[in-house]
Amino acid sequence: MKVAGNGQAKTLNSDELRLLFDKSLTNPRDRTLFAICLFTGCRVSEALRLQTTDIKSETLTFRKSTTKGKLKTRVVDIQDGLAEFLDAYTPKPDPMFPGKRGVTERLTRYNYMEIAIPLIAILLR
Repeated sequence: MKVAGNGQAKTLNSDELRLLFDKSLTNPRDRTLFAICLFTGCRVSEALRLQTTDIKSETLTFRKSTTKGKLKTRVVDIQDGLAEFLDAYTPKPDPMFPGKRGVTERLTRYNYMEIAIPLIAILLR
C-alpha cells in the first residue's frame, strides 16, 4: 500500500496474507481470484479475463490479448498452493470469473474499494 502515491508499496508478510485469506476472502471466487494474482504475479484485470480453457492440469495461460502490454502470451506453471484454490473453485465453462450478470465485467474504482476496504481493515488490526 503506497502512502500518498509515493515510495515503495508495502508488502504483506505471510501472517498478513494468511489473515487476509482466512478472515476476509470467504467466497471461493474471490479467494481464487486473489490467489491467482498472488501466485502468478498477474494484475487483477488479467486474472478477470481468464477463461476456464486457459487452465490446464499444470499450467495457466494468459493470452496476449489479456496482458497489459499485449505483446505475448504467457504460460505460468501452477504451484501446489494455487492448485488448492483452483480445485476448490468450480466455475461454469467460459469466463473463469463471471460478473453478477453472468458475464465478465470491468471492475470500477468503486468495486476495487468495495473489495479492498474490508481487507485493509483486517490487516490494520
